[in-house]
Amino acid sequence: MPSRAVVEDFIATIERGEFLQALPKFYAEDMTAQENNQPPRVGRAAQTANEEAALQRMRFNAIKAVSFVHDGDRVAINYVFEMTTVTGDRLRMDEIAYQVWRGDQIVSERYFYDPAQRQPIKG
Repeated sequence: MPSRAVVEDFIATIERGEFLQALPKFYAEDMTAQENNQPPRVGRAAQTANEEAALQRMRFNAIKAVSFVHDGDRVAINYVFEMTTVTGDRLRMDEIAYQVWRGDQIVSERYFYDPAQRQPIKG
């Protein structure tokens, strides 16, 4: 079970946009990550490849953890991401990341969001 300080450190790392640095520090080698109801990615290497691909497609302008709940080895974080794609489209994603921790590492993370948010912001 992570301490509140470890969870806050994790959140601060993500808010700084340090996704790749967070992986070896906070994620177990055998972790899984899942987008809504899609099949999960299995292993930290698969998650690293996914994050690297995302960083090639977009730039994160703002990342804010609006709130979080920490209950034993379960953590839920409400993030708001503002991004710009390589083609110049602006996106805003409001999502919940639901995590299961083992000690100080995440073993399972599932992202819940409305896929319609992947459409560019008009105006």
